[in-house]
Amino acid sequence: QVQLVESGGGLVQAGGSLRLSCAASGRYGMGWFRQAPGKARDFVAAISWTGGSTYYADAVKGRFTISRDNAKNTVYLQMNSLKPEDTAVYYCAAAVSGLVRRVSTGYDYWGQGTQVTVSS
Repeated sequence: QVQLVESGGGLVQAGGSLRLSCAASGRYGMGWFRQAPGKARDFVAAISWTGGSTYYADAVKGRFTISRDNAKNTVYLQMNSLKPEDTAVYYCAAAVSGLVRRVSTGYDYWGQGTQVTVSS
């Protein structure tokens, strides 16, 4: 069983930055999703096992950056220029395929989530 552990969430003012981390060992494609209260879980960003492919949701393109350090078994989501509408629980997910996946069904393992709150 793969265990994913997210960290780095918190409260930040609009325009601020946060960096989320997800610790996971294995040759997985990794993704970040988010879920706001009363809404569906939405795709945010994904990165392949090699780091050579990335993909972003339009809502975060140019503001968020996904990266990984395989030596540390960690995936990061750098979030800049945060907006109140970015407020959500953020989940990291692992895909056994090792590829970039943009839908939740493409992932095999999920973390417990970390809360990000952006105040206006």
